[in-house]
Amino acid sequence: MPSSYPTLAAVDLGSNSFRLQIVRVDGEQFFPLDSLKDTVRLGAGLTADNLLDEPTQERALACLAKFGERLSHFRPDQVRVVGTNTLRVATNAAAFIAKAEALLGFPIEIIAGREEARLIYTGASHSLPAGREKRLVVDIGGGSTEFIIGSGYKAQKTESLNLGCVTYSLRHFPQGILSKAHFKTAELIARDQIQRIAQDFHAEHWQLAVGTSGTARSLRDILELNDYATEGITRDGMERLKADLIRAENLKNVSLNGLRSDRAPVLPGGLAIMLAVFEELGIEQMSVTLGALRDGVLYDLLGRNFDHDLRDVTIGQFKRRYHVDTPQASRVAELAMRFYAGVVGNTPPAEVHRQLGWAAKLHEIGLTISHTGYHKHSAYVVENADMPGFSRLEQKQLANLVLAHKGSLGKMLPLVNQADYWPAILALRLAALFCRSRRPLTLPNTLALTAEGGKFSLRIAADWLDAVPLTASALRHEEGQWRAKGFGFQVVAV
Repeated sequence: MPSSYPTLAAVDLGSNSFRLQIVRVDGEQFFPLDSLKDTVRLGAGLTADNLLDEPTQERALACLAKFGERLSHFRPDQVRVVGTNTLRVATNAAAFIAKAEALLGFPIEIIAGREEARLIYTGASHSLPAGREKRLVVDIGGGSTEFIIGSGYKAQKTESLNLGCVTYSLRHFPQGILSKAHFKTAELIARDQIQRIAQDFHAEHWQLAVGTSGTARSLRDILELNDYATEGITRDGMERLKADLIRAENLKNVSLNGLRSDRAPVLPGGLAIMLAVFEELGIEQMSVTLGALRDGVLYDLLGRNFDHDLRDVTIGQFKRRYHVDTPQASRVAELAMRFYAGVVGNTPPAEVHRQLGWAAKLHEIGLTISHTGYHKHSAYVVENADMPGFSRLEQKQLANLVLAHKGSLGKMLPLVNQADYWPAILALRLAALFCRSRRPLTLPNTLALTAEGGKFSLRIAADWLDAVPLTASALRHEEGQWRAKGFGFQVVAV
């Protein structure tokens, strides 16, 4: 870790709580410096048609204003902010995120469920004793539950289901009513969902079950401090807790050692889900660890600053999975980067620069599906596949670059709303055009793509251009496409 960046910060915008964690980095270890938490209950603010209501937005924005003040002196590469289930499903999430980013001062990444699961395992594994045993990690959040099987620091199977302690408590225990019927209904519905993944996550596939985050920690504390269980979370202990809750009839009558006031409203939903998890996956006892999503985000951010970026590993895996012609991808990537550097100079936008390189490496993965319209298949895979390390927005941006590398330019106009991406699109299109022969290229030294006053110029030797009529024709067509869409681009023979 460079000495100029001694601290890192992670913000977890969960469906129950918003959390900020700041750490000092020494080597590859974290030492906590500060933390903030606000029980926003974002998931409780979703209406029947998945709109995030105004009061909840106001609570969330007030929290993020405080986080923003604490992070005001941080650099962009020291902070990572992730949003989870509620922001994945809210239909008005984009408008909320725009306001949230303005207050926070940093971009918010909405991560897919399986990416959330991977990050949770990364955080959990770093807080567990070293060992080779296979572990099942379960994280019951406010809006979703993540399941991971892994060994050491590597997640091997990941899954995310729409089971959350906030949503289940609201739906199945209205007004805090605790009845045998309510618990039965909540457990059965949760079991129905978990059955879909039970074959891959059952006890026969792992040796140790671990719970993490608020629900697991709260259940452990309650079971141990009220003598329902001697250590950790047990099936028998949870059944005893459920029986006492049913006898209480309503949450307002519940008084338990270890039950914090901010956890009480979501206790019944979390308990019902955990009981269903134990039943369907064959769990009898579960230990609990402190490592969670925000810890995984920090370790991921640390890796990026050490140039151990999981996104690079994912790109390599995709190249192998989809049998990419590596020499061709390398030729396109090298030429695209050369063109892009000529336009933006020595200080390109960092993420666009990286995404251009990744897009060049993956632009042909759709060939394994069909040659016809392969760029559309490539873009679809990039946008919709599970890509560890990438946020949903990053996958969308990468997919747009891949889609743009050939075909009509008009299709990109409604998709690309950031000016930084147009030079990258032009660079990638020209690189693919020049590399059409799929052979090593000998290009003229005069070849250069430049930009001045918002207009692009491709300078190329006239005699070389005369010797390649197919390429010359393709360049004229490309020139016409950009002009027709209102962009200044010309090919200058010199």
